[in-house]
Amino acid sequence: MIAALIELKRTGEEGLVAQLASRLRELIGSGRIGRGRALPSSRRLASDLGVSRNTVTYAFEQLAAEGYLAASHGRRPVVTVDSGERIVRAGAIASQVRSGTPRLSPWASKLARADWPMSYQAPMKPLRPGHGDAREFPSEIWARCLRRSAVRAGRRELGPVNRPRLREALAQYLAASRGVRAGADQILILPSAQAALTLIAAVLITPGDDVWVEDPGYPGAVAAFRASGARVSGIRLDEEGMQRMPGGAAPTLIFMTPSHQHPTGRLMSLTRRIAFLKLGKPGKTWIVEDDYDGEFHYDSRPVPALQGLDTDGRVFYVGTFTKAMTSDIRLGYLVVPPALVGTLDIAQRHIGLIASSHIQEALAEFITDGHFLAHLRRMRRLYHARRDHLAEGLERHLGEVLTAEVPSGGIQLVARLKRGAADRAAVKRLAEAGVVTRALSGLSLGKPRDHGLLLGFAAWREGEISAALRTMASCF
Repeated sequence: MIAALIELKRTGEEGLVAQLASRLRELIGSGRIGRGRALPSSRRLASDLGVSRNTVTYAFEQLAAEGYLAASHGRRPVVTVDSGERIVRAGAIASQVRSGTPRLSPWASKLARADWPMSYQAPMKPLRPGHGDAREFPSEIWARCLRRSAVRAGRRELGPVNRPRLREALAQYLAASRGVRAGADQILILPSAQAALTLIAAVLITPGDDVWVEDPGYPGAVAAFRASGARVSGIRLDEEGMQRMPGGAAPTLIFMTPSHQHPTGRLMSLTRRIAFLKLGKPGKTWIVEDDYDGEFHYDSRPVPALQGLDTDGRVFYVGTFTKAMTSDIRLGYLVVPPALVGTLDIAQRHIGLIASSHIQEALAEFITDGHFLAHLRRMRRLYHARRDHLAEGLERHLGEVLTAEVPSGGIQLVARLKRGAADRAAVKRLAEAGVVTRALSGLSLGKPRDHGLLLGFAAWREGEISAALRTMASCF
């Protein structure tokens, strides 16, 4: 009967091992499973729950390490504590500890004040933005690549932290698909795109330097640059994307998403791109181009990256695999201007922003064998249809309340409120009803001028989108 008391979510952010350990811990703590009771074997419980045996084994090992279970080889694990005993004991120990308010560094203090990412840990429900559909990912093919990489690991030399095979594959892919002009040695492989921003800030920002970002824009960039001590200014948008600030000195760094502005989806014009490339002196003013979902264009040919237009070597190009593949891949990359390759390479290793070589090698195979492009082609068709389905549904169910801005690509869209500015209240009400969105006003640096909802469509099937729209209509 223990399995009947355990519910595991396959689509949640918490892994299955952590979920199972937490559920068993709750059952023991509540007295549902008493001291001395033997749990089912790992094989039996795995079968009952529909998970791998390793998942159950790892959960048992975690609880044994915490003192909840006694486990020995060949025997079923046995509960070793009474109801609530571990919780009471831990609470008693914690109550004896006295600590004052911790003194934080300026860096940590700035992170604590940032509205990213801890304030937005929403559950993975429709229409949460910023995600692709992991259910459509070719997991079996990816698993084979991982297994082959693991088998070869014993024969592989330690080598560089940025694996040459993946750098070569990425250089060819980015040149063909995004017009990026860079040698393989200019590409750093990192744990995430956010790690790339942290690395850039560490190398280029001196406290007090000016940094321009889009407003509204990506809060992760604001957090990274403010934490480094920069004076971050939000630059308003028009129909061509980020505007140029009239007059004044050029900043040390400009962060932008020119191919698909986050969150509005606007495309920066060629004239505007060239103007930014001429701003300031080479080597003094740098541009960070974040192409966070550049793989997905639906209505026309994708516009080449800003980096491909750069003749002065001042543009950093940032990308990620979490949107195109699955969020737990945890790999991003950074194309570095030639003059800074050596410096960034040393800084990457010094800070420790190093990605698993095992996953790097698997990804290199996934790309070179054609699986990545095949997956992208399929997902473009799928996401295109989902975008249109969401846009049509918004017009049909919520046309009196919201105006949808349908982007030419990407994995989310903005729906602006036609009347009023209560988008944060709307987000809260929708969340209570089971629909996850994000307030557009929450992405502004200063006083918000834009009010609406950021809605994801890529991660959700058409039936899920329709159900969410009906819920939204009833809420509004």
